[in-house]
Amino acid sequence: MTMSDTPVAAQKAPRRPKRARPAAWPWLAPALLMLGAFYLVPILDVLRLAFGDATLLRSVESYGLEGIQQTLSSPALPGVLWVTVVFTAASVIGILATGMLVALTVVRGEMRGLWGMSALRTVVLTAWVVPGIANGLIWQMLFSEAPFGALNSTLAVFGIAPVRWLSDPSNAMVSAAIANVWQGTAFAMIVFYAARKGLSQDLYAAAAIDGAGPFARFLFITLPQMRAAILVATVLVTIQTLNTFDVILALTGGGPGRATEVLSLFTFNTVFYNFDLSGGSALALILVLIALLLTVVYIRLLGDRPDQDK
Repeated sequence: MTMSDTPVAAQKAPRRPKRARPAAWPWLAPALLMLGAFYLVPILDVLRLAFGDATLLRSVESYGLEGIQQTLSSPALPGVLWVTVVFTAASVIGILATGMLVALTVVRGEMRGLWGMSALRTVVLTAWVVPGIANGLIWQMLFSEAPFGALNSTLAVFGIAPVRWLSDPSNAMVSAAIANVWQGTAFAMIVFYAARKGLSQDLYAAAAIDGAGPFARFLFITLPQMRAAILVATVLVTIQTLNTFDVILALTGGGPGRATEVLSLFTFNTVFYNFDLSGGSALALILVLIALLLTVVYIRLLGDRPDQDK
């Protein structure tokens, strides 16, 4: 039997030479250069300043650990960190809960064809557009303890004694958290709204047939299916809250005393009132470390778990 008599399928097709894959770095180089120029370089400069003795009036003259040690040994720092923890926790929980509530309400209303859902989204988004300083001034007028204060005037109509919204330390923290939640709810609403719209309605229909109520469907369908969106929103809202100082600056100025002076505002005061640029850089690094630590915790708690998906 000759080669010409063998079946065509039995004959081995000639191997084609493998094409060399093009290098990836020429395509990535522009993006890496842009990231390095706009993100990495400022971070490295902050790191450099943190180990120096620079002020707003002069550049670094010497490097060492003295500046960082002095910043970390500040007697005000532990109290500022505690205020930051309370403000961040209250704000993040409030923003996520309110954003989820508004998003689910809008989706539910749209499914039922209710009027006004677009107006509700617009109202919530309007608060997001307001600058932080303006947001603080708006809520300062609402919480004002003067006779023209909006909330206390409303309480007086019902015969309720006025509340010290801004002069009482506990109430001042609550007031600052409310102002931040009012502005930050829009972002969480957008993320949760998009995630909820992407869920299949077949899951809810099957659960309804099995007799699952609204709360059970929310707990066992909505939350697990939106876990990735919840993770993204939690990380970004936390970072935004850790960097919030303009609202508090306009609302309470960090007072009364240091009752509402969060770490970002403490950093601002260190740089622009004490002229300590290196101290402010060290505090900024603490903010970065806190954000990274919380991000790792969120990923561990809310990230994908392959063992549970099987």
